[in-house]
Amino acid sequence: MSDAELTVEVTGTVATVTIHHPARRNAMTPGMWRQLPVLLDGLEGDPAVRSVVLTGAGGTFCAGADLGDLDELLDAGDASIAVAAEDRLAAFAKPTVAAIRGACVGGGCQLAVACDLRLAADDARFGVPPARLGLVYPAPTTRRLARLVGPSTAKFLLFTSELVDAERALRVGLVDEVLPGDGLADRVAAITAAIGERSQLTVAAAKEIVDGRADDDRVAWWHGQVRASGEAREGVTAFAERRPPRFGWAPPVR
Repeated sequence: MSDAELTVEVTGTVATVTIHHPARRNAMTPGMWRQLPVLLDGLEGDPAVRSVVLTGAGGTFCAGADLGDLDELLDAGDASIAVAAEDRLAAFAKPTVAAIRGACVGGGCQLAVACDLRLAADDARFGVPPARLGLVYPAPTTRRLARLVGPSTAKFLLFTSELVDAERALRVGLVDEVLPGDGLADRVAAITAAIGERSQLTVAAAKEIVDGRADDDRVAWWHGQVRASGEAREGVTAFAERRPPRFGWAPPVR
């Protein structure tokens, strides 16, 4: 294993992508930023994968971006490889869950916010530090953060660069649940197992609509998929018969 890389493990319907850079508390290197969209492309096209978990090796989620090449970062602005990776993660067609332990700072917080769900261990700490570094946080990243936690909390995080603990992150909507450290993995497994058992048509449509990526024509297409697939009929029949539904819809091959 390289000292700095993203690893992928698929178990059942769940793919776990792990940020591995122990020498820098799992900071994302340029190579890792470039690697993430490639991995996601492969996982999106894998029909066996129904959700993706993003986590960090050891007791740290991600301490940020490796700032070794500052000139490259400054020249890129909003066209940086970090923003491209974040955007690809946010646009991923299947549910994504960030499983967070320890530091989730800067680029790490950027990745967590781009996931659909965020579950945190009670030792997690969150921060957005560009004001400590004299940097302008990318506009897409800033807007995504503000949509999640609201303008006031986004400004607090950006203006102060203060770290906030998991309980405060829960109160402001930065995370969805906080678990004892020894309960995080089980809870993530339970949620992803439930996602894997649900209608993938419903899940995919819900993600597109909530994220604002489905116009009226696309919504009509989704309703057509419900009629054509028989998913709803199977779900209602299974409910009446008190058995697990046997959903079979799969996204069309692109």
